[in-house]
Amino acid sequence: MAQRIAEIFGRVGVDGCLHVTDVDAPRREIAVRADEQIVIASVFKILLVLEFARQAVAGQLDPTERVLVRAADRLGGWGVAGCADDVEISLRDLAYFTMSVSDNTAADLLLRRVGPDVPPMLAAELGLARTRIRGGPRELVELMLADVGARDEAEFARVFPTVSADRVRAMRVFDPAHTTSSTARELTRLLELIWRDEAGPPAACAMVRDLMARQLFWTRLAAGFPPGVRVAGKTGNLPGLHLEAGVAEYPDGGRYAVLVHARTRRLSVRRIDVDLAMGEAARVAVEALR
Repeated sequence: MAQRIAEIFGRVGVDGCLHVTDVDAPRREIAVRADEQIVIASVFKILLVLEFARQAVAGQLDPTERVLVRAADRLGGWGVAGCADDVEISLRDLAYFTMSVSDNTAADLLLRRVGPDVPPMLAAELGLARTRIRGGPRELVELMLADVGARDEAEFARVFPTVSADRVRAMRVFDPAHTTSSTARELTRLLELIWRDEAGPPAACAMVRDLMARQLFWTRLAAGFPPGVRVAGKTGNLPGLHLEAGVAEYPDGGRYAVLVHARTRRLSVRRIDVDLAMGEAARVAVEALR
């Protein structure tokens, strides 16, 4: 299986790792470099939204609480991050945008509300000893700006295309020691706990599952599976880095936690080619497990 996965990745010029488990029999697995420490980018948002859901169910916060998103809060990108004017929104809709379109502004504001020190404690509580949370989306953006010498996102957009591939590869956001990281095995473990209602109150786990099922990006894991297989997931992206964590649910009741992580050998590789290869690798691994 490791050779088959390597062949799929090799066709599009990427190196990566993969872990697939049976949610209801987790000792059954397909593992390819599953214990390497990897940068997880926005996949961290699963833990963030899980903590929000746990606090909401426990009555520690009101999910309908309103938040005013101002210009100074925007980090760029999708959702409220792309709005030109101030936006008033509830906490639960911030969670929705965090998961559905990976909205960095929504995630940053949600992290402020649940407490930036809490997600690392949640990871420890769940036994994810190698999952290291080093700030949120704002810290990630600031690290990228500093590494290319840009003062703001507009300057970053101008400067980044001129940066050499070697300099991009040397950015701290690609070093697990300097940014949020985990392993493929620990991320599928997190998914198993959520899908078995063991990551918190059942209502909180159900909330996370529902939000992950509403992700709008479908060209990675979801693209690899046939009609009738329900895929809920969360993507992560950095230049040349593609990953997704998700669960594929089959009509016969089979549930499979998946993490696919792919790093391109060249920055010019077409993103859609990498995405489709990731979906194919996920399906091949799940079918082998089945």
